Amino acid sequence: MGERRSALKLFERAYACQRSGELEDAIRLYQASIAEYPTAEAHTFLGWVYGMQKRYAEAITECKRAIAVDPAFGNPYNDIGAYLVELGRKDEAIPWFKRATEAPRYDAPQFPHMNLARIYESRGQLLEALAELSQAAEKRPEDPQLVTAIRRLQARVN
Repeated sequence: MGERRSALKLFERAYACQRSGELEDAIRLYQASIAEYPTAEAHTFLGWVYGMQKRYAEAITECKRAIAVDPAFGNPYNDIGAYLVELGRKDEAIPWFKRATEAPRYDAPQFPHMNLARIYESRGQLLEALAELSQAAEKRPEDPQLVTAIRRLQARVN
């Protein structure tokens, strides 16, 4: 239990560094947290820092490690998709976003639907985009941005 507590403290320090822009310190602390007690969150957030540095291959590797630790955690699936989009590989991103939508444990389950909607809209697949936004709104009905996005897309469809 001590390893877990120590890893959590390191994770919290890493996240504080990440939020304040001290990315190299965040990397070091996430790595220390993982060495103490690996969690899907620590791998995912380490990947997030790499993504912030445009080190997408390393970010994807960390997300795959997160999935190996906890396949039920949705964030790394979505993040892999987002990194692939950044690399201009939208087709490869779609299955990752779809897997994220199916993850049982996810703090922001609307994100993969929103990401899929953006891809579909960019391809002119407006009905598919609208369906994804509707699913996102079902998961986060209090999000006014989703309502606005749905209305904007509905106007384009009509």
